[in-house]
Amino acid sequence: MARRLRSGYTTGACAAAAAKAAVWLLLGQPRPERVEILFPDGSRHGFVVHQGKAEAGQAWASVLKDAGDDPDVTNGAEIVASVRFLPAREIPPDCVQLEQANIFLCGGAGVGRVTKPGLAVRPGEPAINPVPRRMIAAAILEGLGQDLGKGVQVVISVPMGEELAKKTLNSRLGIVGGISILGTTGIVRPVSAEAWTATIEASLSVAKETGLSEVVLSTGRTSEKGVQTLLSLPEEAYAMMGDYLEFSLLAAARRGFATIHLAGMWAKIMKAALEIPQTHVRHGALEVADGLALLARLGADQPLLASLEGVNTAREIHVRLQEQGRDNLILGVCEAARRYAEKVSGLSVRVYLVNEHTRVELHV
Repeated sequence: MARRLRSGYTTGACAAAAAKAAVWLLLGQPRPERVEILFPDGSRHGFVVHQGKAEAGQAWASVLKDAGDDPDVTNGAEIVASVRFLPAREIPPDCVQLEQANIFLCGGAGVGRVTKPGLAVRPGEPAINPVPRRMIAAAILEGLGQDLGKGVQVVISVPMGEELAKKTLNSRLGIVGGISILGTTGIVRPVSAEAWTATIEASLSVAKETGLSEVVLSTGRTSEKGVQTLLSLPEEAYAMMGDYLEFSLLAAARRGFATIHLAGMWAKIMKAALEIPQTHVRHGALEVADGLALLARLGADQPLLASLEGVNTAREIHVRLQEQGRDNLILGVCEAARRYAEKVSGLSVRVYLVNEHTRVELHV
């Protein structure tokens, strides 16, 4: 029997764990061997503290990223958090005040800074995504044990982060100086082809054996949770396909389902509309030019296309279309994705566009 692949933790989760350990050191406690933090789904996970020290009114701690059995370029990277209490009324420069508390988050050496619009954080801010920011704030407050009424500055840094970033798409996205601190769930799940396809096949087989005529293919947990709010289907109907779009459509077709519900976020839906069979970025980033060509085919006028020429990501295209009230084009992209899925599978397909808050924006 094949060994089950081991999941790992995101850079965001590691940063939060390091921040909690650093807070303990700041409060005068000895360096812990392990710390436990809360994850977005309510679960708790423990991390080994690699290093840490308190000195001169501040403290730092680090965690080594363990990406599990399908490591990315950041596997083994040291994620460092430095913390200090802020004097009254001091606002540190180049930091972001987190919404959850009087915590100021800064990007240190090896953490990228966003320079272009279209990403999850604004230009000028450290490339630390929203969920990691919330996890870091929660970990710091948990480490404090109470709200002391003091401001806290936390600096996240990654030794060798600038070198690691050269192996990513960060420079193309306008993220300079280091890697991004990422994660939506805190967990890195193995994405080897064999593991994914075996899981997809098994999920679809269970759905068929249960007697279901409909199946839900989602690109991830966020889109799956979104579509669950609309559909009254048992849990066996849901198969997380990840980036294996065409494979999953064909696997569903072989089992003779009557209907496929296809759920995804904007970038994945746009890739489906462009008839890209495998949607992971490692198989090719979504070229903005291809996205604009698709919009042109769907009836976008020249002034709109001209206004989109400077965008860097599919996300930014979506935001711009929303801002300009071009719901017809968003709908058109979803309909194009549905046509592709129906062409591949030969089955009836419904497409659901889900946003990062697990809300279904539209379905066709």
